[in-house]
Amino acid sequence: MLRNGSALLFRQMVRHRSTDTSLILERSINRVQLLGRVGQDPVMRQVEGRNPVTIFSMATNEMWRSGEGEVSQTGDVSQKTTWHRISVFKPGLRDVAYHYVKKGARILVEGKLDYGEYVDKNNVKRQATTIIADNIVFLSEIRDRE
Repeated sequence: MLRNGSALLFRQMVRHRSTDTSLILERSINRVQLLGRVGQDPVMRQVEGRNPVTIFSMATNEMWRSGEGEVSQTGDVSQKTTWHRISVFKPGLRDVAYHYVKKGARILVEGKLDYGEYVDKNNVKRQATTIIADNIVFLSEIRDRE
């Protein structure tokens, strides 16, 4: 009974009714945290009529041991590297990222996932997954851009 009561309370906290319609608006979460190393120095791009954006790549690694059971210390260690495209639109953070993020630096990026489409130089429609950063924590020493 307590479980059903807490679930009902949670639903009431998350759902909000608009005063002039019967539309139910629900909150949702699109949140990403990545801890890894920068794969390339950032570049700043500006498309006509839009705000500039700082873009860089970031690698995260997943490691596991293949063997007889999870606690086994025998077996081969395998690693998978995943590359992520990071875009920074926030004005202050965009400039800090451009000047201080360096290839090889260890950073924590917080933001949201964004899926989009673009047309490449061969006029082929492509899909892109991007992390829109709203916070960057520097875990390596910061050095000025030369």
